[in-house]
Amino acid sequence: MTFADWVLIFTTLMAPLLAVQTQKLLERKRDDGNKKLWIYKTLMSTRAAGVSPAHVQALNSIDLEFQGKAYEVVRTAWKILLDHLGSYPTEDNVVRGPAWEEKRGDLLAQLLLQMGRTLGYNFDEVHIKKGIYSPVAHSRIENENQLVREGVISLLQGERPLKMDVVGFPVAPQAAVEGEKIRKGLIDMLDGKNALKGGV
Repeated sequence: MTFADWVLIFTTLMAPLLAVQTQKLLERKRDDGNKKLWIYKTLMSTRAAGVSPAHVQALNSIDLEFQGKAYEVVRTAWKILLDHLGSYPTEDNVVRGPAWEEKRGDLLAQLLLQMGRTLGYNFDEVHIKKGIYSPVAHSRIENENQLVREGVISLLQGERPLKMDVVGFPVAPQAAVEGEKIRKGLIDMLDGKNALKGGV
């Protein structure tokens, strides 16, 4: 057998193995790309709902999926946002409310801007911040739900009393008639119209 025959045999045997390995490599790369796209699309679609479970899950997946030098800007933007999220205003904190939320929106926009660029999307910062529909009713419902949760918790923990104003008691119709007779009798007695039998 010649050298060319050995090469032919070797390539014939190795070709299927190389094809399978190449296919697996391509599938892994496509799967990694799909995961990155899922994170980006989820964050873009939930950017007005920062506490939604899908939004939080996507944020927490960034470190896992955006590995490598090409995604260093994404990881840096995520670290800056994560640091800010960790400084959520508490009662002891001086910085709170709208200023904190505005900064969160700015940092999220920077993250989405960097992430979009690495994935081939060309949105600008203004579009990321302003180009989303978020009904006022959604934020009102979210705020009301938060107030209800806080109220129930403070009630259960004994920090707030349960206010009760009794305006009447439910009674059966016959008992109401008898009660009215007794009431009128007592009023008449107090006015001296009706003395007690066997009185003093």
